[in-house]
Order: sequence, then structure tokens, then C-alpha cells
Amino acid sequence: MKILKEILGWVGTILGSVVLALIVIIFIFQPTSVDGHSMDNTLHDKEKIIINKTQNIFHTKPKYGDIVIIDSRVDRKRTFWDNVIDPLKYNILVSRFTDNTQQIFWVKRVIGKAGDELQFKDGKVIRNGIPLEEPYIKEPMRYESENIIKVPEDTVFVMGDNRNESRDSRIIGPIPLDHVVGKYLFKLG
Repeated sequence: MKILKEILGWVGTILGSVVLALIVIIFIFQPTSVDGHSMDNTLHDKEKIIINKTQNIFHTKPKYGDIVIIDSRVDRKRTFWDNVIDPLKYNILVSRFTDNTQQIFWVKRVIGKAGDELQFKDGKVIRNGIPLEEPYIKEPMRYESENIIKVPEDTVFVMGDNRNESRDSRIIGPIPLDHVVGKYLFKLG
């Protein structure tokens, strides 16, 4: 009887720890890894990072220059269950032990917020008529467009720091705020 009580105590402790860890990963902090070179020289391919997901709890909006992790599936509504299942399905620990190579989460920098007008000329991003000073980009951007993009309400416009090698809002459009999964916090190791 005493042994059974001790075993049940250990099982309870282990299950409680697993549940607590899942709550932290799903809603607060999540480990992930950078996949690709779109954020060179700031973040590099295969670097392990921690993201802060509390903006979803407190409904805070990203700021200019924030490095965010986005769900690139902007053609579909993101649900509560995506917030629960995706961290488990696409987490670096799961990816390490499976053939999960689907890249739906992108690490990008916030360039524009709702109401901003963006242009791309002479290797620069021009926001609301003012060229941005961007010391973090890898090299001058080759992309140019005569179009003016107005960032819609409840969205952000994101780009990689390696502008010439980045799939970002220039391709998939502005990102709905509910598709901003988290904000880059720090590198591991």
C-alpha cells in the first residue's frame, strides 16, 4: 500500500510537470528554430530561439522593428486550437524526431502597421513618405515597386532582414494580428 501511494505520488508529480510545461509552451514561451536565411545577419539558419507568446493573452500589438513569428497560412482563419496544437506539432523537439519539414511559421521583422503606406524604391522601404534607416538588413534591397501598399486594420506588414532572400508580406500580403504567434525574445546557446 505504501509503495502504491509513493508511485501514485510520483505519477501525479510527473503529470503535473508535463501539464505545466505544456501550458508554458502553448501560451507563454516557446522554443523554436530559424529555418532559412531570410533573417541573416540578425538570426541565422538553424539557430534555436525562444519566443514570447504573451501578446496573445494581453492582446498587445507588435511595434515597429519587432522580430515576430508568424503563421504564413494567411488564407485561413487561425483558431484557438491552432494555438494549442501547432506548438506541439511544429516545436523543435517534435521536429527533431519526425519528418516534419513543413515551414509554415516564419520569423520576420515588423515594417508596417495598420494605416501605414509603404513603398519600395532605390533599395529602401519608404513608410509614410520617410525612408527607413535599417542598419539590421544584410544588403540593400533589389526589390522595387511603383505600388503604394496601405496596411489594412488589424494587420502588420513584415519583411526579412535579408530582403533579397525573404518570402514575406511582399508575397503573401499583410499578416492578420491573430497570425502573429509570438515575438522573438532571445537565442539559445
